[in-house]
Amino acid sequence: MRHNLLMPVIFALVIFYAGCRDSVTESDIRNRTIPSASVSYNKDIQPVLELYCNHSGCHDDGSRAGGLSFTSYLNTTSDATVVVKGFPENSRLIWVITPGASNPMPPFMNAQLTPNMIAGITTWIKEGAKPN
Repeated sequence: MRHNLLMPVIFALVIFYAGCRDSVTESDIRNRTIPSASVSYNKDIQPVLELYCNHSGCHDDGSRAGGLSFTSYLNTTSDATVVVKGFPENSRLIWVITPGASNPMPPFMNAQLTPNMIAGITTWIKEGAKPN
């Protein structure tokens, strides 16, 4: 009888732990290719912002460095000068992530965005900065 109860419990635990790999690493984000069209905020942009921008002391809900939080789509697009939908060249976000910016973000050289990340964010804004 004890054996009959133990097997379903073990099986459930194996299934539970197998499905728990939900943490995304920096390597996962850096190696992911953001498409050149139909960029998704949820799939492509938010993971980059989460890894490089919205951590404690920067652009999270508590710190709001520069008055900005990048923890959600609504926060990211709440300041119409940061993300000017359809016009990346007018968006402050693009100005600070572009190489050679006078006040580059993220501020640490070892945390600079890849060219694909910058192009992806630019394309997302050019496509209307949709909440997709």
